[in-house]
Amino acid sequence: MKLAAIIRQYLPLLKSRYKKRLLPGHLNAIDAMLRCRTGAAGEMHLACRECPEQREYPLSCGHRSCPGCQNHETSRWLDRQQAKLLPVEYFLVTFTLPRELRSLAWRHQRQLYALMLTLAAQTLKDFGVNPEFLGADIGLTTVLHTHSRRLDYHPHVHVVVPGGGVNRRRKQWRKLKSKYLFNQKALAKVFRARLLAAIRAEGFALPDKLPRQWVVDCKPVGRGEPALKYLSRYLYRGVIGENRIVANRDGRVTFEYLDSATGETRYRIEKGEDFLWLVLQHILPRGFRRVRDSGFLHGNAKRTLVLVQYILRVHVVRQAARPRPVICCPRCQAPMRIVSILRPNWSSG
Repeated sequence: MKLAAIIRQYLPLLKSRYKKRLLPGHLNAIDAMLRCRTGAAGEMHLACRECPEQREYPLSCGHRSCPGCQNHETSRWLDRQQAKLLPVEYFLVTFTLPRELRSLAWRHQRQLYALMLTLAAQTLKDFGVNPEFLGADIGLTTVLHTHSRRLDYHPHVHVVVPGGGVNRRRKQWRKLKSKYLFNQKALAKVFRARLLAAIRAEGFALPDKLPRQWVVDCKPVGRGEPALKYLSRYLYRGVIGENRIVANRDGRVTFEYLDSATGETRYRIEKGEDFLWLVLQHILPRGFRRVRDSGFLHGNAKRTLVLVQYILRVHVVRQAARPRPVICCPRCQAPMRIVSILRPNWSSG
């Protein structure tokens, strides 16, 4: 079931009910997804290399929240991350923003999201360098998510952490010797204090009542690849795949999700306009980077990563960038070549 078709059907109701909450970024995403793979998005003229066949194909919108786009970018990101994997235990650390601060985060998304990403990474790096814990500089891949599995507004930060780090003073790799990274309650206490101090420094008013205990979850995830694949699902293609939209009838849309407590498939039914709002509220501010590498996984630390891989005897095969899928001729199945691309005068967001 196509999201664009649902948008066309319920867009008037969405604008009527949520007109005071719809932001320019939401409207831009709607416009992009309605144009996607239609002539309004532009066309690509192809010619077969082996026969006279010629075809015109509509272009995709390229918007990072469109469920029909960016599959190639997701695959390329996974390729880059998998090239950095080490033969050590990996951990997935999740920093959750309490309910009382979510309205503040919604009103000041760019600032609050950036603070969450930065302070989650800083907290972990400071714990790592502490001699009482690991005594080394660690590597991090940090990803911002704003949704729960039910698509409710729930900002949180996931961090994938390899179990080890670089002790620069001794010039050695220090491997974590157990399936335990850092104390969750201690991480939560430090993250809470730093984020509240940063919010005050920004001049934002805090709610009168805030929970004293915040939630940070830290768990081992094996060799790291499953965690990276999980995070990659929502980086470039929006918060819901079209295969999860199972029904649209009588003005209501049904989608499925996996219950995190039981592991069972559940279903949520919402009015069409409310379903669209569930999806649109997770569109990030224009140009905001939701995924960041730091420590020895940062792009500027390639020499350090190469040295770590050498020490750990990682056989790295340097591969060329993943090529885009080839469109084959419908008549003879030979690869087709691009003759021209016609793009309209609009931006994808």
